[in-house]
Amino acid sequence: MVEAWVIELLFGIGRFFLNPATYILLLVALLLGFRRIKRERKDFNVRIHPFNLEWTELTLSGILAGLCVSVVMITLGAVVPLGFIVITSLLTILFTLTMQPRLLSPAIVLGLSIIISLFLPSMSFTNVLVSNLIKDLTGSPLLVMAILLSVLIFAEGLLILRKGHAHTSPKYIKSKRGKRIGTHEAKKLWMIPVTLLIPGDALTSVFEWWPVIVTPYMTFSLLVVPFGVGFHQEVQASLPKTAIQQTGRRVLLLALVVTALTVGAYWLPILAIVAAVVAMVGREYITVRQKMLDDDKVSFFATNEKGLVILDVIPISPAEKMSLKVGEIITKVNGTKVRSEKEFYEALQVNRAYCKLEVLDYNGEVRFAQRALYDNEHHELGILFISDEKHWSNEAV
Repeated sequence: MVEAWVIELLFGIGRFFLNPATYILLLVALLLGFRRIKRERKDFNVRIHPFNLEWTELTLSGILAGLCVSVVMITLGAVVPLGFIVITSLLTILFTLTMQPRLLSPAIVLGLSIIISLFLPSMSFTNVLVSNLIKDLTGSPLLVMAILLSVLIFAEGLLILRKGHAHTSPKYIKSKRGKRIGTHEAKKLWMIPVTLLIPGDALTSVFEWWPVIVTPYMTFSLLVVPFGVGFHQEVQASLPKTAIQQTGRRVLLLALVVTALTVGAYWLPILAIVAAVVAMVGREYITVRQKMLDDDKVSFFATNEKGLVILDVIPISPAEKMSLKVGEIITKVNGTKVRSEKEFYEALQVNRAYCKLEVLDYNGEVRFAQRALYDNEHHELGILFISDEKHWSNEAV
């Protein structure tokens, strides 16, 4: 029995690489990286994060999440109709090609897939393969689909909470008054490989109590499915980490609501449809509400009478080595008060071999950041400010 499971798992992994969604997610992640670099160079004349950042996040961050989702689904013995997986894969490909990661929220992709699965069996198709896939949906419990929806929304919320704020990209925008202000953009794309039970004849139940979820299928096979999870948020009224983690907590709250409806669907199947609708509407509400609240507040990354607000710190730069952080305010450079970027660099030239900064931290307390400067280090320290005049002569990375 164990040997059969190992062999079937290897086949399931092989099927993962046959899914076109796997390669499209990889391709779009790379394209998003090139787009980001082009914008960063336009705004700051420098590449801030490496070009393969999106690809690395896509492949690494989702593996643990995929393992957790797989354990939950297999432990429950939830056999997912192959037709439903095909629908989710097609929607994943479609939404990925739009280059809009937020459309890849499981709440949207799986919620819409559940709605489509409800109506497709009533249609007739001449293609034999399509007809078989549609027939596969007939009589399948909506509860299984709702469980997968709930678990993946939990995974989305945790990814946003833990990874969403990492490596955000700064950018310039215009305020309502036409002034240049700064914002941080988090545009993430994660691929969660989930091992699912599908109808087949390779495996049977191991224990008497398993599978727990009653389905029309007595036997099943394994399939590793690439689920895309996208996230996009711009933050200009607070620190990126604070705002993005708040979004993550709201998504987790939505997951709890959807899960409660899914549990109820065990006795009242119609609640699975309600769960899908609540997931889609709730996720879109979180996005729109966050943007409205952010736009209504005063910009965090704008000119400040106390000093210069740090918009971002370039990785592997003197500024990063001095532990300067996004959102902190530099008030003095080498003992000289600074209120503009021009004053900052003029004060920096007072001592070309040493730099001493007086900084206001997040609590409004003063701290000092200082270090020796060397000839091979970037002449502008690697700090990005809000400025109408920005001239970088070299790339810092």
